[in-house]
Amino acid sequence: MMAYSSQSALAVEAHDLVKVFPRGNVRALDGVSLEVEAGTVLGLLGPNGAGKTTAVRILSTILGPDSGHASVLGHDVVTEANTVRRIIGLAGQYAAVDENLTGRENIHMVARLSHLSRPVAARRANELLEEFGLTNAGDRVLKTYSGGMRRRLDLAAALVANPPVLFLDEPTTGLDPQSRQGLWTSIEDLVREGTTVLLTTQYLEEADRLARDIVVIDHGRVIAQGTPAQLKADLGTSVVSVTLGAFDTVARAAELLAPLSEKAPLVENLIVELTVNDGPKAGADVLRTLDAAEIPIAGLALREPSLDDVFLTLTGHKTTIEEGEHDEEGPVKPKRGFGRGRKSESTDGKDAA
Repeated sequence: MMAYSSQSALAVEAHDLVKVFPRGNVRALDGVSLEVEAGTVLGLLGPNGAGKTTAVRILSTILGPDSGHASVLGHDVVTEANTVRRIIGLAGQYAAVDENLTGRENIHMVARLSHLSRPVAARRANELLEEFGLTNAGDRVLKTYSGGMRRRLDLAAALVANPPVLFLDEPTTGLDPQSRQGLWTSIEDLVREGTTVLLTTQYLEEADRLARDIVVIDHGRVIAQGTPAQLKADLGTSVVSVTLGAFDTVARAAELLAPLSEKAPLVENLIVELTVNDGPKAGADVLRTLDAAEIPIAGLALREPSLDDVFLTLTGHKTTIEEGEHDEEGPVKPKRGFGRGRKSESTDGKDAA
C-alpha cells in the first residue's frame, strides 16, 4: 500500500460544506462537517437525498462547494484538486467498468490512464485480479460477470494506483448478501493495510460492521455522530417490541405505552417499539398495561438497540425513501443496472447519484 506521511492524524477533513443545486433549488449540503482519522473507516449514513453522494463528490473534487472547505491528507480539494486526485480512489454507487472489455483490460486501462507504465499496469492487473478473487475470470468480458464480480472489479480498479484514501459511495448497493459479505471482507483487508476509507451507505448493518465512527446526515445536515456503540448507547439499553393482534388497537396501544419510555414509541404496521433502560421491567410493564386495557398482543420481544433503531429515532423514518421524493439533485428515478462512475483522475464521467 502506498505510504503517505502527514503531520495530521486526520486523513479527511470537511468544515461547513454547503452545496445548492439550482434545479429545484435543492440544498444538498447545509453546513456539513466531518473528520476521518488516518487508517480508519468513517461511515456516512443517511437516506437517499440526505447529501451523502454530494459530500463524496466534493471531497473527490468532482464538485466544488458553494462555501466551506475540505482537505484530503492536508491538500485542499479546490485549490489542490490535481494533487487530491492522485492520492484518492473512488468507487461510486454503480460499477464503473466497461462491459465490452475483459476484467484485465479494464484494470489495465485505468492503470494507463493513471499514467502507470505498461509493465506496471500489467503487474497491477495481475495483483488486483488475484487479490479480489477474479484471476480465473480476468480474461472474460464483463458481460459474463455477476453483479458482485463487477463490484469487486470496480473496487480493484479504484485501487490501481495504491491510493492511501478511498471513497466508497454505497459500494454494495444491489448486491446479494453473499457478494456484500465478500466486499466487506475486502474493505476490512484494505483498512488493516493502512487505507483510510470514507464509506457512504444505507445499510445499517454495513456501517455497524465496518465503521469505527459514524456521521448521520439527513436533509444535508449532520444530526448525530459517534461510534456505533455510542449511538446505540444513547438510545437506551433495550428495545421492547410488541406485536399487536389487530390494526385498530395499534394507536391506542402506542398511546398507553408512551409513558414507559423517554422517547416516543416507534410504530410500523402491527409493531410498537419502545427504547428503554431496563428491558425486563419494561417488558412486564408493557404486558400489565395492555392487559389492563384489554388489548390483545401476538408477541413480545426484548433485544439490544441496532443502528436501525438509532436512525428511526433520529429521523423518524427509514434510510430508504418512497417513490416520488427527491434526492439531492432532483426527483429520484428508479435505478436499473449498472451505470458509469468516476474513480480518481483516471476517468472523466460522474458517478451515479
